Amino acid sequence: MPPLNEFEQYVIEQKGTERPFSGEYYHHHAKGRYLCRKCGAPLFLSEHKFMAHCGWPAFDDEIAGAVTRVPDADGMRVEITCSACGGHLGHVFEGEQFTEKNIRHCVNSVSMTFEALADEVSTNNDNVATLGGGCFWCTEAVFKEIEGVLEVLPGYAGGTAETADYRQVCGGDTGHAEVVQIKFIDTVISYEEILRIFFTSHDPTTLNRQGNDVGSQYRSVIFVHNAEQADIANKVIADLTAEQVFDAPIVTEISAYQTFYRAEQEHLDYFARHPQQPYCAVVINPKVAKIRQQYRSYLKA
Repeated sequence: MPPLNEFEQYVIEQKGTERPFSGEYYHHHAKGRYLCRKCGAPLFLSEHKFMAHCGWPAFDDEIAGAVTRVPDADGMRVEITCSACGGHLGHVFEGEQFTEKNIRHCVNSVSMTFEALADEVSTNNDNVATLGGGCFWCTEAVFKEIEGVLEVLPGYAGGTAETADYRQVCGGDTGHAEVVQIKFIDTVISYEEILRIFFTSHDPTTLNRQGNDVGSQYRSVIFVHNAEQADIANKVIADLTAEQVFDAPIVTEISAYQTFYRAEQEHLDYFARHPQQPYCAVVINPKVAKIRQQYRSYLKA
């Protein structure tokens, strides 16, 4: 396994804790195994994972012998560690009635890596959408709730690696747009359906602007990964125009995808972690509520 970085050392070796709702595997639904980040030992299977809405990945079982329980010194909680290397994973709780097994392994994402099954759905370019609809906090929050979406990551696209930084992008002159990259199961939700939700979630008729967010970084843009996606995007725009869904012409840019740069950690799951923050309450919450109402059948159970 690669050497641990400073934050991984803090969590795994010094028994630290990552911020709730910030971990890579909190919203993660792929099939496979979760391994110890420090030594690579298998810990949990994807079928053990469930949504506990606690802010950290939750598992109601473990691979036999993979996890060791260690009562905290204060007697209040029970720590779980990797049986192979002793690395800190999190804590275990019983009696909460979340699942029939009545156990919750609450694990830091940073303590794990993921190994997908060989036959797991491919997340090649056919199953990836890269979309910009204004502030990426908004777009991420909308697609987190959609069935068939495996992962939503906020980030930057359209510029260079040197300027893929939040402060620089906010300047509006990097060429980057704030985007989300969506990995999805195309047998559950199609690319066209994803675009329909995308257009519903923002105003595609305002150039370089979404409400009070002004600048080219907030432009409406679809970064297409192949010719088929380009054809579908053009078709959806033509259909929406013919249906007169919007009072003004759609100005959404369609550009060839080049590279996606993941946003800084503090931007992941921003709405989930800050629901009472004024921007979240006033701007994001109405967008999420609109999608919940209009696409009720598309929501995760």
